Amino acid sequence: MKTAQDYLEEANAIVKRVPAEEAIAFHGKADSVFVDVRDSGDIAKSGTVAGALRISRGFIEFAADDKTPHHNPAMKKDANIFVLCAVGGQAALAGKTLKEMGYSSVTNIGGFNDWKEAGGPTEG
Repeated sequence: MKTAQDYLEEANAIVKRVPAEEAIAFHGKADSVFVDVRDSGDIAKSGTVAGALRISRGFIEFAADDKTPHHNPAMKKDANIFVLCAVGGQAALAGKTLKEMGYSSVTNIGGFNDWKEAGGPTEG
């Protein structure tokens, strides 16, 4: 039987994590897509990365699959995808899912507060 920690360890082994400071250099580049996987209520309270897609972890498979009517066209399998959440756990799990779905470049940048503290651009 697997525990939550087992799932996190597997995800962290598959999805590279970088400090927010490193990810800021990719913000605004045409081939980079930032995805906040927190629930919309959490994003409404704190804001998010400027221009980030707001796709909750529970919906990521549908938004990422170009065969569903819910596909988000910004989700391209050859883009550099940067995933974040509140502290990094949900981002790691969502990132693992994206890798399993064929996304080639998925990076966990941890939590939104890390981004904000690093001086990354934000929006409400």
